[in-house]
Parts: sequence; structure tokens; C-alpha cells
Amino acid sequence: MHDVLSIPARWEDVSPTWMTSAISGHHPDAEVADVALVLRDDGTNRRARFALSYAAGSGPATVFAKAEAPAHRKLHARNGNLFNESRLFSSGVSLPVDHPLVYSAVIDEPGLDYVIVMEDLVARGADPRDATRPLTVDEVARGVRALARLHSRYWNDVGGHPALDWVQPYLPLEGWQAPMKAGIPLGLERAAGVVSADVAALGGEELVGGYWARYLGSLTDGPQTLLHGDAHIGNTYLLPAGEVGFLDWQVVRRGRWSVDVGYFIQSALEIADRRGAEADLVEEYRAALDVPGNERPRAEDAWMHYRASAAHGLTLWLATICSDVHPRDVCLALVERYAAAFVELDTPAALDAIGA
Repeated sequence: MHDVLSIPARWEDVSPTWMTSAISGHHPDAEVADVALVLRDDGTNRRARFALSYAAGSGPATVFAKAEAPAHRKLHARNGNLFNESRLFSSGVSLPVDHPLVYSAVIDEPGLDYVIVMEDLVARGADPRDATRPLTVDEVARGVRALARLHSRYWNDVGGHPALDWVQPYLPLEGWQAPMKAGIPLGLERAAGVVSADVAALGGEELVGGYWARYLGSLTDGPQTLLHGDAHIGNTYLLPAGEVGFLDWQVVRRGRWSVDVGYFIQSALEIADRRGAEADLVEEYRAALDVPGNERPRAEDAWMHYRASAAHGLTLWLATICSDVHPRDVCLALVERYAAAFVELDTPAALDAIGA
């Protein structure tokens, strides 16, 4: 019999008894003897890695834990992201992409908090990536096929799964728009030198209201599926056999496939590699979809929605670079890639065509 998990106020409060309960669903015979806090990273979320030893049974040598940072609870509640990851992994639904194994997910709705205890991916040989360490075209193709498996599983059927009835559509919520509009002028200032003059001339109102909100508005049309929602390279890892996995499912949504595919491709490749490979990668995604033939996106429509998707990445990362949530070099690399895609793909024209 294991105790019901509470959410620790501090990582130092995690006890052997607490951790025994946390991993008991996957290791029912394990009794944790000692918990050592070996790494912490309290930023947008509270994150920690623990080393475990056992008095009885067996279990993982290390685990990773994630909880909400107090300073961001109300913001994430307003933008609809606060409990998405913990609800997803409490739901028991199958995700046909590689992702961290979750041992426990606990939600405290009145307290605007949660805790997730999951596998330590490094113990599996995973190599977490960010924009300073881009993927190869072949690796991105594997990631695109993984997204196609996820989207195929829930293609036009998210609402058919009672365990996913809480998943929201991808919409340009005011909880996102106001801070993005306020931050983009500083973001453009900090991105000077990595964006073209055309992009530098855009303002927060035009980027957020004119492009980003219009693009997100298009995601509720057409086939609706389960989206990772935040599939940039910083939420990926590479496994020793070459498979690409996805972590940090806090922005999970339902909507059109293109936001996952465009956001991933345009972030994960160097600009020259993206230019040379993106058309083939969009076709790789279409070919990998396991959906009825009459529901598969037509080639010309898929390309149009992919072109439009650069509005999402550019706007989000121009807003992000004005904060200290992510390292400056990571933000600059992502802004540069999305800005180049926005211009080269003529994203405004693609948005106009979608609207028409």
C-alpha cells in the first residue's frame, strides 16, 4: 500500500517513501531506500534529477521530475497550458512516438500546480537537442515520420477518445497575444543582424494580429488531430539508433497537422539544409500518414499550409528572445531560421491564399 502523492514544495522535501509511491505503478515491488538530488533547473518549470537506491526490489537508478514554477502558474493557466502534460500522461492514451516514460503525474487544480515523475532519458542514451545543435536531414525525416504516426492515430478522432475530451483547439488566446505584442519590439531589437530588413520592419501588432493569429485561426479548419503543439528542436532528443523523440508536451492541442510539421522542420535544420530538403520532407510526411486516401492532404494544400506555418515560429521566438527563459544563442538561432523561412516561403502570401 503506497501513500497518495502530494506535490513537494521543494525538491529537498522528496523522501524515499514519496519516491516509492511515485514509481510504484511501474515498479510495484520496489522500496526506495535513499533519494539524492543531483541536479536542479528551476526556470519556466521546476525540474530536478534524482538518484535512487533501493532497500528492496528494483527500479530506475535515476528519475527526472517536473513541477510548475510559482511565478508562471497564473500565466500558464491563462494560456491553457498549465495541466496539459500531466493530464496527457494521466490519461493512459497511446502516443506512437518516442517520449519519456512517465511514472506518476499528480495535479492540484486549486493550487495551480502539478508534479510529473518520469524516466531520465539520459539513462537511455538519449541526446537532447537544441537549436545550437541542429539535426541532419535524415534525422528530421525520422522526426517527421514520428509526427505522422502521432497524427494518424488521432486523425479526425481526438473527440472520439473520452480520455482526451479536455484537449483544447489551437487558438490565438488573449493570454498569449497581449504579452507577445508587448515583447516583440524588444525581441526585434535583440534579433538585429539575424533577420532581414523586411522582418525588422514588422511590429508586434502586425506579427501577432496580422500573421500569427490568422495562422492559428486556420488550424481549426480541415483535419483535426492530436498535436504535440510545441515541436521545435529544443523539445526533441536523438536516440542511439537514430530515432527522434519528443518531450515537453505542455502545449498539447488539437488542430491541423501543419503547426507541428512546420515548427519542427524549420527549427531543426540549418537554413541551407531546410531550403534544399523542406519540400521533400513535407512529401515524406504526407506519404507516412496512415489515413484514408480522400483525407490525405493534397500536395499543393500541404505545401501552402507548411509555408504559412513560419508565422508561428517567427512570432513566438521574437517574443521569447525578450525574456531570459531560454539562452540567448538558442533564441537567436531559432529567430534566424524562422525569419529566413518567413521571407523565403513568402508566408504572408500563403496566409492570404489560405484565407481566400
